Amino acid sequence: MLNALLFQVRRLRASAGTRVEVCPPAVLSPVEPVWSRLMRWVAAPAPWQAAMNPPGGRRLQRTKADFVAALKDIASPQARQLADRVHTARSPRELWHLRSAVFQLVSLAHSQREAQLRLEALNRHFPTRAPRSGFGALDA
Repeated sequence: MLNALLFQVRRLRASAGTRVEVCPPAVLSPVEPVWSRLMRWVAAPAPWQAAMNPPGGRRLQRTKADFVAALKDIASPQARQLADRVHTARSPRELWHLRSAVFQLVSLAHSQREAQLRLEALNRHFPTRAPRSGFGALDA
């Protein structure tokens, strides 16, 4: 009985150290000062030039390509609709919100394990952080 309990505690400790939380990309950089954003706005190209060369455009296109590749072998109307939503996404943040739909479609078409593997491949495009410990502060 005690050995089984110790085994569970060790397993929980080992799994707690390896879990990583995937976060949505920030809308604005929290460390960038206001004056820096203002200077970037003043020096920005005209709107028609910016539309032709969006910042981070290649990275966004690679992320979209990976999302579409995750759905490639699923021939259903839902998968086609989701691929269309991926193509029309304007930012990595919008794509981050589509991860759950990808997981759902892949898990229904294949298996939950396959969906987890594909989601892990997509998660490399998004920032990560260690989860909070869950322990509160010790107040007197």
